Amino acid sequence: MTEIDIEKENAAIAKAYKELLKVSYRTLSTEDKKLIRKAFNVAVEAHSDQRRKSGEAYIFHPIAVAKIVAQEIGLDAISIAAALLHDVVEDNENYTVKDIERLFGPIVAKIVDGLTKISSLKKDMNVSLQAENFRKMLLTLNDDVRVIIIKIADRLHNMQTMDSMRPDKQEKIASETLYIYAPLAHRIGLYNIKTELEDLGLKYTEPEVYNDILFKMKESKEEQDAYIREFNDLLKKSLDKEGLNYIIKGRPKSIFSIKRKMDKQGVSFDEVYDKFAIRIIYKSDRANEKFLAWKIYSIVTDHFRPNPTRLRDWISSPKSTGYEALHITVVGPKSRWVEVQIRSERMNEIAEKGYAAHYKYKNADENDDNLDMWINRLQDALENASTNAVDFVEQFKLNLYSKEIFVFTPKGELKSLPKGASPLDFAFSIHTEVGRKTRGAKVNGKLVPLSHKLNSGDRVEIITSENSKPNPNWLDYATTGRARSKIKSLLKEDTKIIGEEGKEILRRKLKQLKIELNERSVNEMVNFFKLKTSLDLFYRVGTGNIDNAALKDYAASRSNALVSFIKNKISRRQNVAPEEINKDEITHKYDLLVFGKEEEKLDYKFANCCNPIPGDPVFGFVTINDGIKVHKKSCPNALSLQSNYAYRIMQAKWIDSSQREFAAQIRLSGIDNLGLVNEITKVISSNMHVNMKSISFDSDDGIFTGKINVVVRNNTLLKKLIDNLKKINGIDKVTRL
Repeated sequence: MTEIDIEKENAAIAKAYKELLKVSYRTLSTEDKKLIRKAFNVAVEAHSDQRRKSGEAYIFHPIAVAKIVAQEIGLDAISIAAALLHDVVEDNENYTVKDIERLFGPIVAKIVDGLTKISSLKKDMNVSLQAENFRKMLLTLNDDVRVIIIKIADRLHNMQTMDSMRPDKQEKIASETLYIYAPLAHRIGLYNIKTELEDLGLKYTEPEVYNDILFKMKESKEEQDAYIREFNDLLKKSLDKEGLNYIIKGRPKSIFSIKRKMDKQGVSFDEVYDKFAIRIIYKSDRANEKFLAWKIYSIVTDHFRPNPTRLRDWISSPKSTGYEALHITVVGPKSRWVEVQIRSERMNEIAEKGYAAHYKYKNADENDDNLDMWINRLQDALENASTNAVDFVEQFKLNLYSKEIFVFTPKGELKSLPKGASPLDFAFSIHTEVGRKTRGAKVNGKLVPLSHKLNSGDRVEIITSENSKPNPNWLDYATTGRARSKIKSLLKEDTKIIGEEGKEILRRKLKQLKIELNERSVNEMVNFFKLKTSLDLFYRVGTGNIDNAALKDYAASRSNALVSFIKNKISRRQNVAPEEINKDEITHKYDLLVFGKEEEKLDYKFANCCNPIPGDPVFGFVTINDGIKVHKKSCPNALSLQSNYAYRIMQAKWIDSSQREFAAQIRLSGIDNLGLVNEITKVISSNMHVNMKSISFDSDDGIFTGKINVVVRNNTLLKKLIDNLKKINGIDKVTRL
């Protein structure tokens, strides 16, 4: 770089810093500004030799993160300083967490430590560095929620500036974002940031889908603006008559949520009816907020017929994220369903900035703090940090996106639970001991099974017994992270107790067979009974699953070397044969995929979870014991695998899909009429020469649903078949399962 370039860059850095101070949501004192300046100076010095992939000076990144923290989230000076310093310890060997503590105090040091990644772990394919880093970050949540918020801001800026990265790196970071950071932003109430993270995540994980929806949204923008103006004109007179101070604006649905709706409902872009919501934001003091919200609701429903099942009152019972609003769905102009959101300016600010705005409006005598309640609810999951890091993250993530229901205790207290929660979730939300002793439950005075799904407004009573204890079936009934983590740990305790008893029983029984219980004999028995650990062995002896007869079989195989040798031979032959057959099968049938930059042909298997066929975008995942498994990029497990095990992901692509046939299942629905099945089979078998394996149809009061199993050569042929089936008169929907 020339001296002129350096001068220009320094001027740009100084300008970015001044903007940071200007845009802060909070009023910064002189002390605050001193702290931020000091942090800025340390960050500039620490990152002086670093550049980003795009070529710009690295210091622009921490300034941008601090700007998001200050302006869009509205955090305090300590957070802004920590955001400026968030990469200093990780990227510069001259600074340690102790140095940060000495310069800025323990709070900033704690936050920076929580934001510093673990640099290395022992090389073990089973240890996920990403999951360990997630765990480290999440465990600091108890100490300071600002760690998570700054990390979300850091991730947002990384996602906004990812164009110059390699495609595989983009996909890994985008998958992590959709997997953990967007749900976290949602849970903390940062809805604007959550929406941007989701859209950017989709942009890099499924670029074709993203660009297609983006193009269609731009095409329909003019029409949407005209619709919002029409809606506004119809309401304006009535709202003005009441002397309300308000604005009406449209909020387009995010690209990600449109895509999710298309997938969930099996519809096209044009069939998604609520592509935008109308938001009425009104001015009010705290005393009249609720009254004015219902007044506006009354005016809207006077003009437009509401859908009675789609009223959402989050003013009387705010979400646990602090979100407050009235949502109604009405039949708007041109007979279109449209969602109307009614919020005060305060509610709107909380919806956009989350808890920072919540603190701004909070009265001194208000003790209720939803953020603290949420952190307390997660306490148990966070304390259970001894579990495998991937399980820990999955468990934590479990309820981040869940919708809420509100149920009552027998005393009339209101409890918030995720949608789909069972009486067991309710029991463990009250207290671990109540959950542990659960024997049954009454909902609205009637006995219900523990698998019963609770609904908003239910009154729930838990029946307990000192003799009750969890059983493995409970894991099928519980949905919350707290309940599941407690049930797992209680089951483990139970297993250990039975295992200890089983060990002593085994020692006595082996003594009668003249065998000593030692490491060698335990390993032999674990192999003989095809178990994984010694605890599995002791537990099965304790429960009686491994009885005297089984132990005698083990003793006989041990004492008779010849029998043992023959058995091993047979077992080896049995184990090897399928592998050999598989290998031949692989060579013959699965040579259409190539892996990595070198485009190597490797042995692999298809993952059962998503059943890919040629033409589907796919990737390879290196398993511990089962070789390479091939998944579709849209597989339900793809985000989790990309996020936790990116180092095991292999790029994969199809090189020729003309020589092999693949099975696929198609679901159809529509209006039943005479000769419809004949027409469908004609399209499949005669016109397209596709082999149909099986077909089943059900008809109910003139509406039919059907499933067809076909064999196709590639994805293009399958898409063509689906398009042709859609053209048949009477067919409403055709989707691939």
